[in-house]
Amino acid sequence: MYALLWSWSFTGLFLLSILANGVMGSDEMDLFNSFNDTYAFVKQDDDADVLAVGLTLVQAATAEGSVCLDGSVPGYHLYHGYGSGVNNWIIQLQGGAWCDSIEDCQNRKRSSYGSSTLMEKQLNFTGLLSNKAAENPDFYNWNKVKVRYCDGASFSGDSENKTAQLQFRGKRIFLAVMEDLMAKGMCQAKQALLNGCSSGGLSAILRCDDFKSLFPLTTKVKCMSDAGFFLDAVDISGARSLRRMYSGVVNAQGLQNTLPRTCTSHLDPTSCFFPQNIINQVKTPLFILNSAFDSWQIENSIAPPSADPSDSWHNCSSSFTCNASQMQFLEGFKMSMLDALKTFSMSSKNGMFISSRWAHCLAERKDTWFPGNSQPGEDKGIAVVVGDWYFERAKK
Repeated sequence: MYALLWSWSFTGLFLLSILANGVMGSDEMDLFNSFNDTYAFVKQDDDADVLAVGLTLVQAATAEGSVCLDGSVPGYHLYHGYGSGVNNWIIQLQGGAWCDSIEDCQNRKRSSYGSSTLMEKQLNFTGLLSNKAAENPDFYNWNKVKVRYCDGASFSGDSENKTAQLQFRGKRIFLAVMEDLMAKGMCQAKQALLNGCSSGGLSAILRCDDFKSLFPLTTKVKCMSDAGFFLDAVDISGARSLRRMYSGVVNAQGLQNTLPRTCTSHLDPTSCFFPQNIINQVKTPLFILNSAFDSWQIENSIAPPSADPSDSWHNCSSSFTCNASQMQFLEGFKMSMLDALKTFSMSSKNGMFISSRWAHCLAERKDTWFPGNSQPGEDKGIAVVVGDWYFERAKK
């Protein structure tokens, strides 16, 4: 039986977390280098050693048409697990928004988010990808993979635009990278967790059941979406800015045929790119980690420049310095998010942690993932909460 607990932080905001086992309570860093499937330690400003992992390119993917926007091969960063974690795998799908028009996608293919020829050769592994037990107690010694995002549609497309010389092959990229990892030992996984942040969090939802299907029934497989619960929300002008963007993504990349049929059978394709319309059909255990005051959604969905020509929301969207009427609007957004998650939270296999932080992505950063950095009023750090859900440690 589920119980609901509310707690208040010093800011007077709410904090809600829900664990699938019955307990309920309330970006990305890139480095340049030239290694391949290797890792090193680099010094950061706080004088701490941070794991930096080299880029691996999937050369065989070209034959299958599993390529980035510009036709280059996909890539990922792999850190090999050890000890008790040698047969456990974390796969993190990189985030980085979307391209919502042909022109936008053409511009994107001239960046690391559209071409592997421009990708950084090393990425820092922090938060959930950290290899330090003190920062990541449950997953520090697991195999860890960061899959680079170069398709612009959350690993969902499977088409092309020959005239514009664009390849929309996100779904193929996902499957090609998974095939490569299976050959490198993931086929022997005892436990696996697919996750992603932002548009990568949406990707984790969309590809969750595909990921589960790769493994035998004896493998424990779960998924987590971090800051990927994008709401089909009304902005401050009364329009739906994010829906307009998503409609562009769906139409530009022809996602009508690749989005979940359990959704498109009764809703339009754009609606089926919104997590609120697909999470209840995901069969694999899923954890939603999100801020109710998600900074990206406030700035790009609730109060984007197109909806705020007078720039009256600038302080609120850029630094969360909001007046009373703005906070009232955001409270409505928060309640819409909780309402959209109501049915999802009733399933015993699922879990969620909805925070009051003004933030976007909580699992990738040391300061928000590390269990010693919880907010006042939180009885557990995010790392512990997610671990309790994954390992089913919380008691009913």
